[in-house]
Amino acid sequence: MRIGELARQAGVTAKTVRYYESIGLLADPGRTGSGYREYGEDALERLRFVRDAQAAGLTLKESGTILDMKSEGERTCHHTQELLDRHLADIDAQIASLEAARAELRGLSQRAAALDPAACTDPNRCQVLAHP
Repeated sequence: MRIGELARQAGVTAKTVRYYESIGLLADPGRTGSGYREYGEDALERLRFVRDAQAAGLTLKESGTILDMKSEGERTCHHTQELLDRHLADIDAQIASLEAARAELRGLSQRAAALDPAACTDPNRCQVLAHP
């Protein structure tokens, strides 16, 4: 199949297909006599895998590593689980950071509500943000 059909079936753009080729996620396909790229079902399956892996939070590099391992006949479930666990830990850390930022902003907002705007006389600082 040609690049447009491959992209349509995989749910990506032709530009994405060309990019994946450029970074090695897809093998350079054969070309027809008129120079068109010609893809097989293997390319479609790889594209679907990469799309699904990205939806799960994996990077293109991580997807490529899994595909490389599969190409070498290795089992990838344990490796994939480690990647997913690492991403979960990263998300948990981001959530904790966001919760801390939310708490800080709530405190500042409450402080702002309690302050008298007329008392804000420092031309270089806002009393809401100034630590007492």
